[in-house]
This record gives sequence, structure tokens and C-alpha cells, in this order.
Amino acid sequence: MRWIVRLIGVVLGLAALVVAFFLLIPGERIAAIATSQFQAATGRALTIEGGVSPSIFPRIGITTGPVTIANADWSEEGPMLRADALEIGIEMGSLFGGVIHLTNIAVQNPVITLERAADGRVNWDFQPAPGAEQASAQPQGPAGGSAGPTPFILESGTLTNGAVTYIDQASGQRSTLSALEAEARLPEYAGQADISLSGQMNGQSLLVKGRIGEFAPFLQGSVVPLDLTAEIGAARLGFEGRLGTAPLAADGRIDADLKDLSQISALLRRAKPELPAGLGQQGVAVAGALTVTDAGSVHLREGVVTLDGNRLQGEADLTTGGERPRLEATIRTAALDLSSLDGGQGGSGGGEGGAKSDGWSKQPIDTSALGLMDAAIALNADSLLLGKTKLDKTRLLLGVDRSRAVFDLREVNAYGGSLTGSFVLNARQGLSTGGELKLTGLALQPLLQDLADTDRLIGTGDLELQFLGVGANMDAIMRSLSGQGRLRFGKGELRGLDIGGMLRTLDAGYVGEGAKTIFDSISAGFTMEGGVLANDDLIFAAPLIRATGAGRVDLGARSLDYRLLPSALAREDGTGGITVPLLIDGPWDDLRYRLDVKAMVNDRAEAAARARLAEKAEELGIVPEEGESLEDAAKRRARDALQDEAARALNRLLGGD
Repeated sequence: MRWIVRLIGVVLGLAALVVAFFLLIPGERIAAIATSQFQAATGRALTIEGGVSPSIFPRIGITTGPVTIANADWSEEGPMLRADALEIGIEMGSLFGGVIHLTNIAVQNPVITLERAADGRVNWDFQPAPGAEQASAQPQGPAGGSAGPTPFILESGTLTNGAVTYIDQASGQRSTLSALEAEARLPEYAGQADISLSGQMNGQSLLVKGRIGEFAPFLQGSVVPLDLTAEIGAARLGFEGRLGTAPLAADGRIDADLKDLSQISALLRRAKPELPAGLGQQGVAVAGALTVTDAGSVHLREGVVTLDGNRLQGEADLTTGGERPRLEATIRTAALDLSSLDGGQGGSGGGEGGAKSDGWSKQPIDTSALGLMDAAIALNADSLLLGKTKLDKTRLLLGVDRSRAVFDLREVNAYGGSLTGSFVLNARQGLSTGGELKLTGLALQPLLQDLADTDRLIGTGDLELQFLGVGANMDAIMRSLSGQGRLRFGKGELRGLDIGGMLRTLDAGYVGEGAKTIFDSISAGFTMEGGVLANDDLIFAAPLIRATGAGRVDLGARSLDYRLLPSALAREDGTGGITVPLLIDGPWDDLRYRLDVKAMVNDRAEAAARARLAEKAEELGIVPEEGESLEDAAKRRARDALQDEAARALNRLLGGD
């Protein structure tokens, strides 16, 4: 045991000599050594004002007065760092070499400037002084390589009442993190490091806490375990996994509740994104397995994205190597509410007239999002509320290429029927929209109530439609629509109009509350040009009523000008009865119905005249051939008579010779 006691005595004696040597060095000399070594290692001047005060109790260390670190020689922003005081404590064992064991580092009231020049240079890129650089280039260690950073241990590091200003000379951006409080602990150089900081930036509070699993490899840019949480006002971001910085790469779970993005936008001095309701206007949250590769791609698996009340699940891959970022994603959701995307339809058209409509919206449609990235997105939703349109189970593909979006409707169930086809939004030069759609077995009343604010038509129907519209707003698009289509309705009911009553009484007052017409079928084809739909082949079949129709629907002006020619049939074979033209015109929400009695009288007079002509023709022996009108038959009969008379005259003349 005696040798152990002697060994302890020797160690204590050596320690006493070292401490005595440490205390005997003047503070000015310590400051000079420190500034010289710092400049040799970094190429920057270190200025210590007020000298250096060494201490041995309660710990070995030094305390300085104001400290200044010079900025890069190209900067005009003053010192890179200014601090009122710096305190460093060291474990006695560190005086014998090996790992530096710092018991504490405390920086008071530091002001730090981080700057990026217009040409990309940064002021935190330290370069050793020429002599030091040459010395560091000499082989060190058994392998002849660089010894690397000196290992150290830090029991407690604190930064009090600091400020960090970031300046980007290229963009003109300047941001300051003030009221900065920071703490750091590193029990083992190659082990776990704990950091925390808080402060104020652009009027927003910031709190960051992190745990680096392997500190030494992290300094070299290697991928190491990382647990990080950040709070910006009420917004919160958490990451648990692995991260490296050279190059940037990460793999772990992310859990972020970004609220309405206002606080994050303010922190970054960016305008808050104007997101629609249902797409993050009130809140954005993201959770899932996140991977960031060294190629710059981002991948999300088991993802859950919450946008306002919409909860989306799926996977996503974002790549950035091309001309534009590209997003590929598969999204699943129970119910997706995008009711805010209603195109700005104004007014209320009510089923029975209601308030007058203000027409289509003239608010410009913002298509800037289509230019942000290319995309290929598959959506599977149990239900989808798009504007006023309610869809049930929906499967669609969305492709975006250079500001042109194509929606491929694989399966859309809506209003008791189905919808297939595709449509396009093209914002490459202005805005245009077009497509080919096929609707089968749709319930007409709820569909038209949602799309056109009218509930007058009850039944089921099919529609085939090709369309194209151009314009910066909904009003311009509707006034430019072109295309064609065909519709077919089965048994149903037309509310607000009693055609049979009108024909029986020749009274156009059979409209409004309680009036209706039961029908067996309706079919019609149509064309569209300049926002006006034209039709000339409508066939309307109802019990004891048959009708044809032709007219125009001004989709842009939301008005109708149509002539229906119904016949009330007295007998099942279609004979007898009465036919009276019915005129329907006016705005959609205030249609007028008029019986064209004058046209009926004229038609009857014309029919009577034709009957008399036919009777007279029969007396004269004028019989129309198949497909020939009575007028043409009379002309033919006159020509024949003239030819016969000419032939007889010629015969008489020749006989006379």
C-alpha cells in the first residue's frame, strides 16, 4: 500500500507544481497566448479587454473582460462576435494532457453576426493563419494523418442574453435571434450531447431542444442518432431518428403541428401562404417516417397529413434533381372536404325562383400552385366535397406537368350514379379547362341543386359531354365554353310547370308552387359555342303528352330562350288533341312561361289552307308522288299540261303542211 500512498503524493505534488505555475503566469501573458493561438488556428484576430483573471477555487479557470472576434476581411458588418465576458473552467486532470475536461464555459451578452456574401462566401469559414496551416499539414499520428479536432468534455456550457444576426447580401435578407439563452452538455466527446436554446426572432418565440447521439462523428458530418424538438410560438416540430450534415441526410420519424403557418412565416419573414379552407388555412400537421437522401430527395412513409379537418394518409416522394421539383404520392382519406373550392358562384337561385343571382364569379382564379412542381398523385377517398358538388367513393389520378394538370377520373360515384372521364386545367399561358365526361344514372334534382341552384327536375339521367373553356375567372370561362354533348333522362318529374294544364285550358298560369309535369323520358343533343348551348332535337315524352323543342341556353349569362311544342293527345294512336307552342325564357332564377296562341292560330289557318289546296288539287287531278309536296306536284302537273298542249299545237302545225 505504501507505493500507492507515494504515488498519490507524487501526483498531488505534480498537481501543486502545475497549479502554482498556472497562477504565477500574469493575466496579460495568458491573454497574449490565447489570442496568438486563436489567430493561428482561425486566421482571425481575438481581442480580450480588461485582461484575464485566473482562479483556482471553486474550480480552476479563467475569467475575461470584453471579448471580440474579428469578422472576415471582406465584411463591413463589424466584429463577428462581441461578448461582455467569457468564463472557462477546466478539470485539473486536463492539465496533464489527454482529453480536455471543461467544467464550464459561460458567455455573457454575446452579439454574433453570421454573414453570407453576394458571391457565396461565409464569415464562419475559418482558415488557419499561413504558418499554422503549413504546420498542420505535417503528418501526425501513426497513420501520418491529421490529428483532427482536439477531444473535449463539457460539463456545462451557457450563453446568456445573446443575439445572433444572419445577413444574406445576395437576397438582402437580415434576421436577428435576440434574447438568446442557450445551454449545452457533453459528458463524453464521442458520446451524447444535449443542447437547448430559446429566444425571440421577428416577433416570434423560439425554443429548441436536441440530443445528439454521437457528437464527434456529428462534427465530421456523419449520420448519427438525433432527437430534436422545436417550438415556434404555438407551432411544434419534432424529429427522432438519424441525421448527417455532410451531405445533408436524415432517416427517422417526424411529428409536426404547424398550426396556420402564420408564426412560422413571420419567423422566416415570409408572407403567410393564402391556403384555401380544407387545405391548411386553419392548420397543417404532418407525421410519419421521413427520409432525406444525400441526393436531395425527400420520402414520407406511413404519413398522416392533417389539413384543417381533412386527414390524409399515404406515401410521398419528392425529388429535386430536374428542372422542377416532382412529387409522387398515394393519398387515402375517409372524407375530404374541399367545399371552399366553389369557383365563387354568386347568388342563390332557389328551386322556385328565389333571389336573383349575381352571376358567375369574376374573382381571378389563382393557378400559381400548378407551377410549383410537377406531380403524379393517386387519390382514394370514401367521399369528396368539391365546391358544392358531393362525390361518394372516388379514385382519381392527378398529373401535373409544367403548369398543366390532368385529372383522370378512374372511379367516381356521385348522386346515385357514376362519373368517368378526364379534364384538364392548363395554366401555361393564361388559363383554360376542358375535358370529356360521361355521367351515368345520376339523380338530377340534387345534382342540379348543387350545380345550378335549381331543384325543378326530378329523375335520373345520363350525360355525355365534351367541353373547352378559356378565361382568368369563372365568368370568363362560362362565357367561352365550346363543345358538344347529349343527355337522356328516364322517368321523372318537372316541377313548377304543368304542361297538360296549359294545353287543356290554354292558360299559361299553370306554373309555380304545386305545378308539375310527369314525364317518361327526355332526350336531346346539343352544341356549345361562345358560352351558349344550342339544341334543336329535344324529344319529351309524357302520359298523353308529346313534345319537341329547340332553343338556346346562355351559360355565361345564366338565361334561357326555348320553344317547346307540346301536343296533348286525345287518343292513344296520337290523333286528335291540341298543340300549343310553349315559350320559356328569362334568367334561370326567374323564368317566364308563355303560350304562343297566335302561333297556334296561324298554324291552324295554315293547316286549313293546306287542306283546301289538297282538296282542290284532287279535283284537278294533282296527286303528289312519294316525297313530293303539293306545290311541287302542282308545278309538275302544270309542266306536263304545258308540254301536252305544245305537242298538240306542233302536231296541228305539221298536219297543216
